[in-house]
This record gives sequence, C-alpha cells and structure tokens, in this order.
Amino acid sequence: MLKILLATTTIAAVMASMPDPVTIYAFKVPGLTGGIIDFSRFKGQKILIVNTASLCGNTPQYADLEKLYHMYQGKLVIVGFPANNFGQQEPGTNAEIAAFCHNKYHITFPMAAKISVKGPDTHPLYRWLANQCRAKGLEPAEPQWNFQKYLIDEKGQLVAVFAPSIHPLDPQIIHAITKTYAE
Repeated sequence: MLKILLATTTIAAVMASMPDPVTIYAFKVPGLTGGIIDFSRFKGQKILIVNTASLCGNTPQYADLEKLYHMYQGKLVIVGFPANNFGQQEPGTNAEIAAFCHNKYHITFPMAAKISVKGPDTHPLYRWLANQCRAKGLEPAEPQWNFQKYLIDEKGQLVAVFAPSIHPLDPQIIHAITKTYAE
C-alpha cells in the first residue's frame, strides 16, 4: 500500500511540473493491484476512462462496462479510476476495491489505484482531461459524479465526454466508440 501511495505521489509530482501532454500516451499510473498502467500501450485503440465508486447508485454500471470491454476487445480499452470524491462512496483501500470489483462484477479491464478526480489534489490525468474538454468545448469538463466517462480516440486525443447518468451501453457511447474520427 505504501509503495503504491509513494508511486502515485511521485508520478503526480513529476506530472504536475510538466506542461500538459499533447496525448494521453504520456501518462503512466499505478494499477489497483500493483504494476503500472502505461497508456502508450493502448496506441491504436480507443480508451474509455471512468471514475468509479463501490457504494454509488451508479455502481451497477460496472457490469455494462465489463460487457462493453468484451464487445470491443482489441479496439477499446476501459480504465477505471476509483475515487472517493463524491459522497464518500469509495472509502475502501485498493485491496478492498480490487476484491469488490472482482467478486461482485468480475472486472477484467484495467483498474488504476485510487485517486482524486477533483479538488486541489486532482490527479494530473484528470487535470489533463478537464483541460482537454475545455479546449474542445466538451461538457462536463470535470467529473460531476461517479462514473463520468471520457473517450480517447486511437491517436490519444480526447473526443467525447459522457455524464455519469449515461450508461455504458447507451447508443451515444456505442456510436462514439464505433465512429471514425477525422485525421
């Protein structure tokens, strides 16, 4: 646990001192059960980034996220980011969150270590997402609640954002995933 906390703190400090990356491929984050999630490994695939919580009314979206992940495997990667920013709905440790995701929803997509997605301690990746939204006129830029979704295209560019109430299998999300984005 201390190793993950130190790795998260170190990576966040380094990223905070750098200018905003052009693509998501500059980011590496600690994984929920250890290791590093290196976004450059996902080049050529779309990426759906979702802030998650285990005790939220939206938590059943995990099931549809897992379905979506399997429907588009090889073309889409989903990365979950547990966060306790809304209603204290993710109070658990990384180990508790991992057990919950595995036991209740059989999650196989990558899950990052617990982070903050809003406020003064916002993780650099979520600052980048909000800045990209603002630059592209996408709303809501910052997470409004648990299970907000950000879609990155095959070239590492943010192309869409979906409010927490929009379910993973909603036609809007399916269309955005299957859409070819201009060069």
